[in-house]
Amino acid sequence: MIRFECDYTEGAHERILKRLLETNDEQTPGYGVDDHCEKARAYIKEACDSPSADVHFLVGGTQTNTTVISSILRPHQGVVAAVSGHIAVHETGAIEATGHKVLTLPSDDGKIRAEQVKELYDAHWNDAAPEHSVQPGMVYISQPTENGTIYSKSELEALSRVCQECGLPLFIDGARLGYGLVAEDSDASLADIAKLCDVFYIGGTKIGALMGEAVVILNDTLKKDFRYMIKQKGGLLAKGRMLGIQFETLFEDGLYVEISKHAIDMAMLLQNGLSEQGFSFQYRSTTNQQFPILPDHILKALSEKYTYSFWEKVDDAHSAVRFCTSWATKKENIEMLIQDIKALRLKM
Repeated sequence: MIRFECDYTEGAHERILKRLLETNDEQTPGYGVDDHCEKARAYIKEACDSPSADVHFLVGGTQTNTTVISSILRPHQGVVAAVSGHIAVHETGAIEATGHKVLTLPSDDGKIRAEQVKELYDAHWNDAAPEHSVQPGMVYISQPTENGTIYSKSELEALSRVCQECGLPLFIDGARLGYGLVAEDSDASLADIAKLCDVFYIGGTKIGALMGEAVVILNDTLKKDFRYMIKQKGGLLAKGRMLGIQFETLFEDGLYVEISKHAIDMAMLLQNGLSEQGFSFQYRSTTNQQFPILPDHILKALSEKYTYSFWEKVDDAHSAVRFCTSWATKKENIEMLIQDIKALRLKM
């Protein structure tokens, strides 16, 4: 099978594996206080143009979202997110399990707007008895979104302003951040993101690492005791250097951006190939997630050779599905997929 259902089907970039092997016999302190983690932190701070940032390494996205969100909210508060947001849909109630409600906002494209946040915030505080409902305590977005769409710099600036006015920390889930940074319609740099939010993370699991996410905390009030929070949530890895070495390799000479760009090139090759055949897409995604609308009989035939993710039924005979490219996607596999779809279409 040729797999396109997600962007973590491969292992890790060969340079990471090589570095892990080269350092295998080193003896280092545990829990992320080794020299490799420190070098990785320095590279990330430089890339973010944020020398005063705190950088912490965790293993996976759900663990990271749960740790960050639960560290910020008070017991009576919830986190604002799009109805399609990862924490609202694909994390098995992990946030709710910490005692915090996810306060969802409607969204057609995966994004939420500043005015929606302000409206929700005002509605809560204008209630005659606000203490009877969950208080909005922070805002969560992802860049890119679950639908592969991108927040523009102006949209992020508007969200940042509203969050500051309302006293709501802004948290950006960057599990696929590299793919968002190099998308053709992206105008927000890593440094911009660091300036416009209180905390975000840089995903490694989906972009070349075996596993790992780098949390970057910009707001000084959120930094205190965060290592305690990581430990309590089971995220303080004893062999912390395993994460540090991977981010050190990804950021020391631009590898993170380089391999992110490859995934986007492959996604655009797929998008163009299907567009030329007359197929439309559920969302206008310029990132590594593509959502073509295909006839169900073509999808059934494709499933014998390829994997993909079902997204939603469009009508009785068509479905929107997701094909993910990654840092390791082979061009020949994309070309083969395009040709196979073409051959099946011609049989219609």
